Amino acid sequence: MTGLVFLDGAEVLARAETWIGTPYRHQGATKGVGCDCIGLVRGIWREIYGAEPEDVPPYAPDWAERAGEERLLEAACRLFGPPLALAAMQAGDLLLFRWRGDCAAKHAGILSSPDSFIHAYEQACVIRSALVPSWRRRIAAVHRFPTAPLR
Repeated sequence: MTGLVFLDGAEVLARAETWIGTPYRHQGATKGVGCDCIGLVRGIWREIYGAEPEDVPPYAPDWAERAGEERLLEAACRLFGPPLALAAMQAGDLLLFRWRGDCAAKHAGILSSPDSFIHAYEQACVIRSALVPSWRRRIAAVHRFPTAPLR
C-alpha cells in the first residue's frame, strides 16, 4: 500500500449511515430515492469526492453470473487501490462479496463495526446487517477509501 493515503473511516461510515432506509432500486444511486449496492458506494463516493468515479454502463441483475468477469473487483482496484488483508479491515472500509467461490464478486457494503456492515438489501432498503459467518466467509476483498480519487 506504499504511497496511498486513506480517509478516516469514521467519515465514510457517517455518510453511509445517512443512506440507511433508502429503498432498493436496481441501478439507482440516489439517497432517499433508491439505490442498489453499487449505487450506495457510488453515492458515498460522490458525497466525498464530488463526482462519479467513472461511468457505469447499464447492467442486468445477473450481470456477474452472465459475464463471468471480475468487473466489480477490477473497478474497486482501479478506484481504491489494491485490496487490504481481511485482518486489517476497519469501520468505513468497502467490502466486496461473492456468493460462491466460482462466481465473480457481486455485492458491496461498508463495514460499520467488526460485526456489522451497511448495504443495499435487495427487495428492501439500505440496512445495517450483522456480519455473521455466512456473510464473513463470502468477503472477496476489502478496500479503503483513498484521500483523493486514484483516477
